[in-house]
Amino acid sequence: MWTIIKFDKKSFKIFKDETSKILGKNCKFYRPQLILQKYKNNKIINFKIDLLNDYVFCYDEKFKEKEIFKYLKYTKGLKYFLEGFKSSQKEINNFINYCKSLENENGLITKNFFDNYINISRDYKFLSGPFLNKVFKVISVQRNKLRILVGGLNTTIRKDEFLFNPV
Repeated sequence: MWTIIKFDKKSFKIFKDETSKILGKNCKFYRPQLILQKYKNNKIINFKIDLLNDYVFCYDEKFKEKEIFKYLKYTKGLKYFLEGFKSSQKEINNFINYCKSLENENGLITKNFFDNYINISRDYKFLSGPFLNKVFKVISVQRNKLRILVGGLNTTIRKDEFLFNPV
């Protein structure tokens, strides 16, 4: 059974080790991380961020029993267990499987995670290419192309050719 845990980022390793001691070797953690790119000084810089900030998924069959939470309650680095995880097992599994399907060979989620969430009503800013730092509006979204409006120019771009962020 999966549970969702809020932890202290500074002591995650200690928390993970102590939790594994209590639960045993069958305990699994899943902490989805994104690899993002930023354009700075004519270079693309890659950096990692936690997708869920200071939350982590933890799997163990012992979470079916309420007694185990008494032993884990005072683990160093633990802030609290998120309530309602028992009734949300299907959604948690679906989310974890979705994240794992978008991971690269290093186990990091790529920018494809956000492809389904391009909003037509928002403005975006280019982070690379000839339109660097230009703001544009998305007119329509196709499979792997975006119809955009940059200033007075109406054009089509491929999603994977440019880096952009919401403004």
